[in-house]
Amino acid sequence: MKETITEYFNSRFSDVLLPQRDINTNLLYFSIKKESLPTVVQTLKDHPEFAFTYLNDLTSVDWLGKREPRFEVVYLLRSPKNKHFRLQLRVPVGEGEEVPSLVSIFPAANWPEREVFDLMGIPFSNHPQMERLIMPDNFIGHPLRKDYPLEGPGQDYLIEDLLTIHVNEDIAS
Repeated sequence: MKETITEYFNSRFSDVLLPQRDINTNLLYFSIKKESLPTVVQTLKDHPEFAFTYLNDLTSVDWLGKREPRFEVVYLLRSPKNKHFRLQLRVPVGEGEEVPSLVSIFPAANWPEREVFDLMGIPFSNHPQMERLIMPDNFIGHPLRKDYPLEGPGQDYLIEDLLTIHVNEDIAS
């Protein structure tokens, strides 16, 4: 299966493939240009031989100081038709750049994309609800970035808001 997919990628998507890094993994992976992500994913999903119809995971990596561009969004696709064969797509993303959303192809990408946005600060274009998922709306920064201070940037404003909310709730009861 690896050889078949590799040949297909090299023939069909040679213009969107980025140089592969030498990493220690047993997964077949391809680094691709972010602009081509929806086309590549839709093609892999619809292809009758491959049928990558399951988005297993969507996450991100902060390569601060080790690699440029700084971020990488990582997608893990599965093909139930082919004994759950797994394929990883890696999309390099610079600071402040957007990645195309996959919600229209895989509705299950909704929350993982919001999580990556919330915790790493990587926005997804054409996402139906690109807003924080885990952290409060008034939270400053993105806590999973490697340059985020361990002690936090001084979140006293959050505590003040919480106290106000609870005091108002107590008065209303």
